[in-house]
Amino acid sequence: MTTLKNNDFSDIAYNRKSIRVYDETVKISQEEMLEMIEEATLAPSSVNMQPWRFVIVESDEEKANLKPLIRFNTRQNDTSSAMILIFGDMLCYEFGEEIYDKAVAEGKMSQEVRDQQIGAIIPYYKNFTKAQMNDVVKIDSSLAAMQLMLSARAHGYDTNPIGGFEADQLAAAFGLDPERFVPVMVLSIGKAAEVGYDSVRLAADKFTTFK
Repeated sequence: MTTLKNNDFSDIAYNRKSIRVYDETVKISQEEMLEMIEEATLAPSSVNMQPWRFVIVESDEEKANLKPLIRFNTRQNDTSSAMILIFGDMLCYEFGEEIYDKAVAEGKMSQEVRDQQIGAIIPYYKNFTKAQMNDVVKIDSSLAAMQLMLSARAHGYDTNPIGGFEADQLAAAFGLDPERFVPVMVLSIGKAAEVGYDSVRLAADKFTTFK
């Protein structure tokens, strides 16, 4: 087991600085972007329904399309290698059979267990209220978003999570059904061109209770 010193974790896991400006000469290839997303989607999700969906906005044309929807974060949009739009799929259970069939094919689940799980999970998800499903897909997609930030860091890139965007317009602006795809977060990604802004954290014992 590796023993971390006091300051090691922030360097290995994620730099807390808020990056607003990126090196515009750095462009991440689609192959490497997909590699980072593959790593991100190793994150856990409820009954493995994997509701996260990613739209990579990298062209000048599509960045111009995004710009008015993120009015307070335009510097990231203008300078980053890409802006990653993360959505939660409200009908993610439609992929349930494909996911569980793959688990059977790879020897990670028996056919009997697969049939039992699918028989129980799909009707359960279909009976969720819109609010319940919204909570599930946002929580699960946020786990993937954080893991994507860690993956990007391991690849030598910087990210900035953005929650300030026109949530009611984002999906439709990029050709997605707004009733099905719920915007969760926007991540800017690239190589930082500035040190960034430091932030502080309260001590762990301030918000932790042992029982």
